[in-house]
Amino acid sequence: MTRALVLGGGGPVGIAWESGLVAGLAQGGVDLGQADFTMGTSAGSFVGARLALGADAATFADAIIADKIPGEERRPANSGGPPPDLSALMRLMGEAQGGLRNPAEVRQEIGAFALAAPTMAEDAFIETFGRSFATLPVDAWPERGFACTAVDAETGAFQLWTKESGVGVVRAVASSCSVPGVYPPVTLNGRRYIDGGMRSSTNADMAAGHKLVLVVAVRLGAAGGALGERIQARFDEEVETLKDGGATVVTITPDEDAVASFGPNLMDFRRRADAARAGLAQGLAYAADVKPYWTAP
Repeated sequence: MTRALVLGGGGPVGIAWESGLVAGLAQGGVDLGQADFTMGTSAGSFVGARLALGADAATFADAIIADKIPGEERRPANSGGPPPDLSALMRLMGEAQGGLRNPAEVRQEIGAFALAAPTMAEDAFIETFGRSFATLPVDAWPERGFACTAVDAETGAFQLWTKESGVGVVRAVASSCSVPGVYPPVTLNGRRYIDGGMRSSTNADMAAGHKLVLVVAVRLGAAGGALGERIQARFDEEVETLKDGGATVVTITPDEDAVASFGPNLMDFRRRADAARAGLAQGLAYAADVKPYWTAP
């Protein structure tokens, strides 16, 4: 049986919760680092790349819980203050994912917004990925199956980065994490790319072809209102695509304690340690239920 792990987007808070969840599951006997294929979107691309590169799943969240983040990944200059206002971006994302307008056209608008926004320099953004990736060659890619998502900032076209794409994992992950208006679009192969979450918060349909697909979906539990409904509807379509292909799909979303730990904005770096602790507790609590699926022959 081939196992795919899909890790959804959710900002620095999502990185923290997913990291805690990975650690809790590992401590309970479910090592997600053993997936045959790992695919991440935005926050999930960072977590997934670390897993695919061989980081110890059981200690995955230790530094975050201690509030010592490896390399201070993705920390903007003002991260000690209030999180950025993403209301305009959320509105456009809702239009793109809710079928209200042509999704590619909306993603083009989001890309234009990202290209025009005043942010840190692209090279400075790449450097913020720090110790987790600093020792890797420019063209490095995990040997274990890994992919991450992005969107072309000019055309709105969706991009799935894989080993065959011929790009390095650091810049690929950076492009997947490039939240429009907060971080700069990232240049790969002469084009500029933004956050893969502009297509979908999970992009789970890209894991088609595997017998078991475990999806960790941060935003299904964290987004409310009309946007939350659109994210859920889009996710339901992705799950149906996987099931139509013969996959068993297991979904993990934040529980009530995790959602409470997140606060109102997933870009709020101040919430990371609490989110990681909540993820760790949830992973430990869920491990017994997940283990029969993950360890099935």
